[in-house]
Amino acid sequence: MMRVMMKSKIHRARVTDSNLDYEGSITIDEILMEEANIIPYEQVDVYNITNGERFTTYAIKGERNSGTICINGAAAHKAKKGDLIIIVSYAAYEEKELVSFEPKKVYVDEKNRPLRRGFVVMG
Repeated sequence: MMRVMMKSKIHRARVTDSNLDYEGSITIDEILMEEANIIPYEQVDVYNITNGERFTTYAIKGERNSGTICINGAAAHKAKKGDLIIIVSYAAYEEKELVSFEPKKVYVDEKNRPLRRGFVVMG
């Protein structure tokens, strides 16, 4: 049996911009995408801590070390600059893979710089 599990998350990132006129997606700093094992055009769910909105979109790579978290297209109605969000990716796993399964959890500071993954301090 396959189970859909949280593969990774970027926790409490701050939206740096929103662009209603873009065709759609969320732009994420390349470093954060790497830390969270999210690749360009991968589906992600976005949970807005500030206003309770939730939406599904896809990730696109932002400038490395920029701290960019930009909500694009129609989703720009659901998150504005300054909002706190959680970005989550999911994947399907076989039961046997779950024995050693551990999702990647990336925590960020107020400028969206990685602080720690799981409970390990990043340095």
